[in-house]
Amino acid sequence: MAAAAREIGRVRVSVVVPVYDEEAVLPELRRRLAAVLERSGARFEVLFVDDGSRDGTGALVDAIHDEDPRFKCVHLSRNFGHQAAVTAGLHHARGDVACVMDADLQDPPELLLQLLAEWEKGSDVVYAVRRGRKEHWLKVKLYDLFYRLMARLSSVPMPLDAGDFSLVSRPVLDAMNRLPEKERFVRGLRAWVGFRQTGVVYEREARAGGRSKYDLLGLARLAMNGLVSFSDKPLIVVMLFGLAISLFSFLYGVGLVVRKLVWGGVLTGYASMMGALLFLSGIQLVAMGVVGIYLSKIFQEVKARPTYVVRALRGIDAEGGAGAERPGA
Repeated sequence: MAAAAREIGRVRVSVVVPVYDEEAVLPELRRRLAAVLERSGARFEVLFVDDGSRDGTGALVDAIHDEDPRFKCVHLSRNFGHQAAVTAGLHHARGDVACVMDADLQDPPELLLQLLAEWEKGSDVVYAVRRGRKEHWLKVKLYDLFYRLMARLSSVPMPLDAGDFSLVSRPVLDAMNRLPEKERFVRGLRAWVGFRQTGVVYEREARAGGRSKYDLLGLARLAMNGLVSFSDKPLIVVMLFGLAISLFSFLYGVGLVVRKLVWGGVLTGYASMMGALLFLSGIQLVAMGVVGIYLSKIFQEVKARPTYVVRALRGIDAEGGAGAERPGA
């Protein structure tokens, strides 16, 4: 859409909200979303993507749709994970712009107005930058470490402290939907496609209800998926480390030969020898693990299974958004 035509009142806004066991927060989320989007003056749709919820979330989003058709539902056949649910929502979004946010109200719906304002100024991607988190200090530190490690290692510029909460224009959305990856790291794909991008700073609140669906293991998997999807530097680091150890070992061997020729005798020490062997064995296992992660990524992509499977749609044209038939689904 041309910059001159970027007026909120003339566009349709799609808001993608993945939900998994979020029954406790959905009524408040719906109220705040409707209030904010109506205040914006835009025509809008909200796509709840039920990621195989085990509680009453699925029935609740259907009830919300029955009361207000602007709230639509994509029901997945099982729990495919947060990134797959976001992908399903983006594939079914029909707006001129699409916003992604979590359901737990840590992403405040009121910030959507700022995202839309930046889009009106000409940005194609507007991402929300987290400043401050009301979460356990260890989790906060791990998040900080991940974002800085990702920014340092990634082959494309990655904004610090920017999660999935964002707005993308239709050209960006179409470009992301055409990307063929099956295991998707959405915020990385958003950065990779380029276009004009800007950030909006906000304070991340505590969860409004329920509990986080990402434990430390889940966060580690997400971080690893992001790193191997957008960087080959872990392989390079392992290779350089191996070369450094080999060089050190060669120089150490030369030193032993010189010692034998000049002073006679040899160095002895079972403990030091075992320590060196165990250290080198550990390095080999780490190197094999890093290579194995990349091979696993290739294996998953080669199988070409769909990212998600849709069980049911409410308020959405099946022909216009069947997940298994769209590129990258």
